[in-house]
Amino acid sequence: MIAIGSDHGGFELKREIIEYLKKKEIPVLDCGCYSPDAVDYPDIAVEVCSKVTGGESELGILICGTGIGISIAANKMHGIRAALCHSTFDGRMARMHNNANVLCLGGRTTGVSIALDIVEAFVGAEFEGGRHEKRVGKIMSIEE
Repeated sequence: MIAIGSDHGGFELKREIIEYLKKKEIPVLDCGCYSPDAVDYPDIAVEVCSKVTGGESELGILICGTGIGISIAANKMHGIRAALCHSTFDGRMARMHNNANVLCLGGRTTGVSIALDIVEAFVGAEFEGGRHEKRVGKIMSIEE
């Protein structure tokens, strides 16, 4: 299960990603927003990240206009490692090296085609562990 959410700036891209994931037969939990009307991205970040940390969803995807604000909000949540990605390399490395559990994208800065490629890379990658385990542990210890 992938929890996904966006503010109004990411609404259209979120719809495209949901359609793409459904075609791939990947279960999706849409956490809002549900129209292009203005909403506050921190609220959406909390909703998606709560699904990830609560175990309802393995991964999360968050989208706002640039991806910056929603990634900042997501990373305030205990247990979240959100990565703002602009390329397939970013998406793959975020999972493989940083064990990211939330992908952040910019709805106004990332085209649909590249966004879908980034989603594919992120979802398809797995954490390598090994030498990266210690670093991720250090990142997580900052929360304590």
